[in-house]
Amino acid sequence: MKHLLILLSLYATTAWSQNVVHSHIGQTDQSADGSVRLTLLHKFQSFSTADRKTYDADIHSPKSVNIHPDGKKFYVNSLEGFCTVVYEMGTWHKLKVIHHQFDDSHRTLWAPPSGLFPFRHYNNGSRALNTFSGKPVESTFTHGGRYLWVPYYRRSYDINAQDPSAMAVIDTERDTIVRLFETGPLPKMVASSNDSRTVAISHWGDNTVATLDISGDNPAAWHYDSLYVVDYQLKLNFSLTESVNRDNGSGYALRGTVFTPDDHYLLVGCMGGAGGIAVIDLKTKKYLGRVLGMRANIRHLVITHDTLYLSSNAAGIIQRIPLKKFLDAARQMQKSTTVTGWEECSVMSGARTIEASPSGRFFFAACNGGSSLCVADTRQMRMVCSTPVDSYPVGLDISDDGSIVIVTSQGHSGSGGGNAVNIYSVEYAEAEVAPEPAEPAAEVVAADTVASPAPKKEKTSSIPSPTILLWVAGISMVVMLILIFIQKHRQQ
Repeated sequence: MKHLLILLSLYATTAWSQNVVHSHIGQTDQSADGSVRLTLLHKFQSFSTADRKTYDADIHSPKSVNIHPDGKKFYVNSLEGFCTVVYEMGTWHKLKVIHHQFDDSHRTLWAPPSGLFPFRHYNNGSRALNTFSGKPVESTFTHGGRYLWVPYYRRSYDINAQDPSAMAVIDTERDTIVRLFETGPLPKMVASSNDSRTVAISHWGDNTVATLDISGDNPAAWHYDSLYVVDYQLKLNFSLTESVNRDNGSGYALRGTVFTPDDHYLLVGCMGGAGGIAVIDLKTKKYLGRVLGMRANIRHLVITHDTLYLSSNAAGIIQRIPLKKFLDAARQMQKSTTVTGWEECSVMSGARTIEASPSGRFFFAACNGGSSLCVADTRQMRMVCSTPVDSYPVGLDISDDGSIVIVTSQGHSGSGGGNAVNIYSVEYAEAEVAPEPAEPAAEVVAADTVASPAPKKEKTSSIPSPTILLWVAGISMVVMLILIFIQKHRQQ
């Protein structure tokens, strides 16, 4: 039996190492019906100095990417590099590196304290609270792309992300930080309202969501207006000298955050705990409760074409439901409610960020476990195409015309993968045209009208990924060896 355990251990190590994937410029994949085609145009990476054409030391565990609305440049948040890297679209030239290191010389950038986020473990007697490096996580544009909001996973001295973190506002005309705000502990997702009057920040660390009033064009006038608690607020009291894993055991682990088209409601996905989607009424400023019934481990939320989409990370699935059906249930719930009728599509394991093509026909998913960029056809709700991405993809954005998709691959200590940004061109058999929004778009959802029915799910089969085939072959080999071992043992 000892030898069998050693064999299993060796196989597991080999299978994990085989899961590390590196993409190659020029690689092309397309759907069987020719409806969509992906080609890797360029990449940036920091795992190999041998390829000087793609090597970029500033790409250190990139967490997310945001393409500017004007389509001329894009921003990559380099989590462990404590910086946001700016590149030019098309030429792929690096335009600037925005560093997130602060000290007393930046004191004029700070907004006045809101009183919402008290320091409980660090104080001015022990250190300068505003002297730190910030780990940039996600981003959102406001004011037509003039400003980019970037929250930090934690302040560098707060090893367990239990005290207030911070968020920077970047002026994209100069690509410099022009304002700094405090946040709650461990913010991960930031979202902006459709009218650019509100920014919401979801705190993974303690089950809270904060909103800022950003009405007007003067950053000095922007301020927090509300803090919402999703069911209960976590009491944080971790070590100040030994780090713990804050990505686990953080309550509901609030993640995907999106405003409804009319900016009436804010929806926040719960990646941990009992799951569901938290609903906040921004008009009455009340937390309504959690809608249940979908898959667990919700990572990302997208609303497009009167439909709510989500990615379930662990299951490797994209789900959807008519937005009206979801909101009708949310408005009537008492603390929680269950909504049935979700349609779903399997992609690959670790479905993280998802985005829709302009027409809404296709959804792109960064699949962490599958080391792939997957494409789902929403007419049939099935995966139609996938292409290899440097292992551990997490972030993704798509250009407004749908022709470019950029994927970030986060670093994974000791694995040899990640630390890359992959840039793909997308070709469609049919022209990708975004439909004209209804007038007013927001009221169509809120009114008692019948939403367009979602296409029926067809039962189809798809070809397993190479990674799955490797695992199946390996497991079969192990089973065979076990049977041989048992047979020999009996003979003895």
